[in-house]
Amino acid sequence: MKKYVWMLGLILFVLTACGEEIETNMSETVESFSFTNQDKEQVSLEDLKGSWWVADTIFTNCETVCPPMTQNMSLLQDKVQEEGISVQFVSFSIDPKNDTPEQLKAFGDKFGADYSNWSFLTGYDFQTIKEFSIKSFRNLVGEVPDSDQYMHGTSFFLINPEGKAIKSYSGTNRAELDKIVNDLKKVQ
Repeated sequence: MKKYVWMLGLILFVLTACGEEIETNMSETVESFSFTNQDKEQVSLEDLKGSWWVADTIFTNCETVCPPMTQNMSLLQDKVQEEGISVQFVSFSIDPKNDTPEQLKAFGDKFGADYSNWSFLTGYDFQTIKEFSIKSFRNLVGEVPDSDQYMHGTSFFLINPEGKAIKSYSGTNRAELDKIVNDLKKVQ
């Protein structure tokens, strides 16, 4: 009997060590979508299912937070590549009227984006991305009156392979990048 208890304990230890839990701070189901990326290809929620991914909202003529957020996402992309972590990156434009695929590609190029696992998405109207962002990430998006600028949250969102946004991090704080890498190491 002791032999079986010991074996059961060993099996449970091995199983729990395989995929550590991370502390989450949200639980939102990402709404279904199919949008156009910087290469004029469709990217959908179904394409991302089965993968861990990190998302944010940006726009290319942003004068404040988007450039540092995109720089941080680029640094994060480099860090996970160095660690051998498999993850996708998705930046949703909140200015789809102006952010064409070509505009998004030029913006990504400016920050050294590797498009093999980073998609910059557009191809919808403002109301669609506003509702999508709120429902999927609890991330408010709004127009600034008499301006070509937009208000939006500055978080990076970690989405699990089932399509649930489970954790948000500050996208403007470079120190958060190591937290994201550590969380991804735990779950993979």
